[in-house]
Amino acid sequence: MKKFLFSAIVSFVSFSAFSQTVINAKDAASHKNEKVVITDIVAGGKYLSGSDITLLDIGAAHPNELLTLLIKGDDRKKFTTAPETAFKGKKVTITGMVIDYKGKPEIVITEPEQIKIVE
Repeated sequence: MKKFLFSAIVSFVSFSAFSQTVINAKDAASHKNEKVVITDIVAGGKYLSGSDITLLDIGAAHPNELLTLLIKGDDRKKFTTAPETAFKGKKVTITGMVIDYKGKPEIVITEPEQIKIVE
């Protein structure tokens, strides 16, 4: 019985630690500092070689994007295809922590697994 109870508690804690809130991209600003799951269209993107960052616009093209995805240089190298090309115009599911960047919601992508194309 003790073994079962211990397993149940560990399972619950593990599930709670990895749970994420599923939201719409338009609601990202009200979920800052939360780990979320969002499904929407990558409306545009660009690679800024001078700063070695990639920006992907979610929901609408810049400057009307609902959310920005930021991929830094070392993390960009983990992708087999340039993210601004691979995901443009595609419906994707994004997992990550919403942060505030100059008053706008943003998710920093550190692993390719955080962006999945919806088939």
